[in-house]
Amino acid sequence: MKPRNSTLSMEIDLLDFVEHCRRLAKQALGKDAGEPASGGFARWVHVVLHCFRLEEGHSYRETPNRLKYMAEIREALGLDWDDVPDYSTIYKSFDRLKMWVWRALLRVSAQQHPVCQKSRQTSSFRIFEKSVAPGGWSNKGFSSS
Repeated sequence: MKPRNSTLSMEIDLLDFVEHCRRLAKQALGKDAGEPASGGFARWVHVVLHCFRLEEGHSYRETPNRLKYMAEIREALGLDWDDVPDYSTIYKSFDRLKMWVWRALLRVSAQQHPVCQKSRQTSSFRIFEKSVAPGGWSNKGFSSS
């Protein structure tokens, strides 16, 4: 049986994660952070909801249910118990967020950590390839031969 402190530690770590995502999302979105995206919530809220969902491995349907029982996470998102978006809103917002949002988030996140120049070039090139390659990721330029 696990001690209760490990559960508390996990919740604090998750809260730290959400608050860090909130800071990064607001920084990445700049003046567009507060503009409502689909569903009437600010863009940064949608971005952080997706980060939270993916970090925890929740489905779109599970995410609102989990949030209702996580008061501190809701508070970090500025949501009341009754304000938690429906799963369909979360699902639709993922497709509605433009690619520039995710690129900006990646750029701001990468600037937070010292990385060698080669790694930055590789990750930037892969993002560029994804945006221009029809049908998904292209391995052009990364062959082992």
